[in-house]
Amino acid sequence: MKVSCAALPDTLIESELFGYEKGAFTGANARKKGRFEMAESGTLFLDEIGDVNLGTQVKLLRVLQEREFERLGGTETVKVNVRLIAATNKDMEKAIVDGTFREDLYYRLNVFTIFVPPLRERKADLLLLADHFLEKFSREHGKVIKRISTPAIDMLTAYHWPGNVRELENALERAVLVCDSAVVHGHHLPPSLQTADSSGTVTRVSLKDAVAGYERDLIIDALKTTRGNRAKAARLLDTTERILNYKVRGYGIDVRRFKTPDVARRSSGDLAARELREAPLAAS
Repeated sequence: MKVSCAALPDTLIESELFGYEKGAFTGANARKKGRFEMAESGTLFLDEIGDVNLGTQVKLLRVLQEREFERLGGTETVKVNVRLIAATNKDMEKAIVDGTFREDLYYRLNVFTIFVPPLRERKADLLLLADHFLEKFSREHGKVIKRISTPAIDMLTAYHWPGNVRELENALERAVLVCDSAVVHGHHLPPSLQTADSSGTVTRVSLKDAVAGYERDLIIDALKTTRGNRAKAARLLDTTERILNYKVRGYGIDVRRFKTPDVARRSSGDLAARELREAPLAAS
């Protein structure tokens, strides 16, 4: 069972957690079980527990210590056996100092703590989550999107993600919606990721270098997609193979690393055979 404490007003949180008896208040026409009763022999997850009012905190402390409570408006003691998981994004020690959270309840809850660092501090998780959301939203919106381009990945990892995983999820859904190909590129991501000022990653680069870097990334993406086949890559980029080869040499791109081992070996063999055919015959 799960309860978002922040979504419930103070007047309802107690009845939601502990239930109420018939006639406990206007509109209470029948007995209702609370979440603790409904989670009997199971797990109750209290999200945003830092928003619970002090009166309800007293009852929570009793449930944790005695494993019993009374429904709102009732006198019957209800015994429960529930594992409680609580989550918050607040600084609980500061809340204790400010008097908005009971110290005894905090230490009673703080049996086994799991600290989840912000997304910006776990970039390895970011890429895994991005792939997960890409697959999820591609399926939901009926699109065939295979991967995220290298420049787009760089933008994802450079951003500071104040909204953590929820913000990443929204960013990937937007990218899937506006994507018009099988690859998510940087311009498909939200403007906040494309603006260096908002991400705290201001860089100074000349327009010429920026355009060259973008062109190089596009060529690399095309070669990855075609596994090093330059003719196919040229068609993907709406250019000729001659121009693509010129660009590849100019940017120093090693096409061999995009090819499968069999193709690479075969290409090396073909090259050796071609050189042998074109070599001048020795005078006999």
